Amino acid sequence: MQKSVGKFLASIFWDQDGILLIIYLPKGQTINAEYYSSLLVQLKDILKEKRRGKFTKGVLFLQDNAPTHRALATEKKLAFLGFQCLDHPPYSPDLGPSDYHLFPGLKKQLKARHFSSDAEVIVAAETLLDGQPSDFF
Repeated sequence: MQKSVGKFLASIFWDQDGILLIIYLPKGQTINAEYYSSLLVQLKDILKEKRRGKFTKGVLFLQDNAPTHRALATEKKLAFLGFQCLDHPPYSPDLGPSDYHLFPGLKKQLKARHFSSDAEVIVAAETLLDGQPSDFF
């Protein structure tokens, strides 16, 4: 057996037209409100670039109830950016769309493969996501 490269976290922002932004958490770093708020700023810039006509109509933003997502600093940043946050009911057994739609298929396709570096995992995951038909999203 060969030792696995290990796990790392990807934050994926997507809409009905496809993937908008994928950011990989640097090793040794944790997600806190400051880090997450910086991702939201990047997302706004990407939305302006990729969804120019839709962005002017406003952004409805759905996220789960993770502590970082519910932090006061995050909520202030969402308001500052002009994102209207859709509430995910507290203690809801419902999964977010990424948990039941986006990630299971990705995990299934990556599960049996062995990767020797983080870069290989990133290329494989992004290739799979880029290969999805538009109606998938």
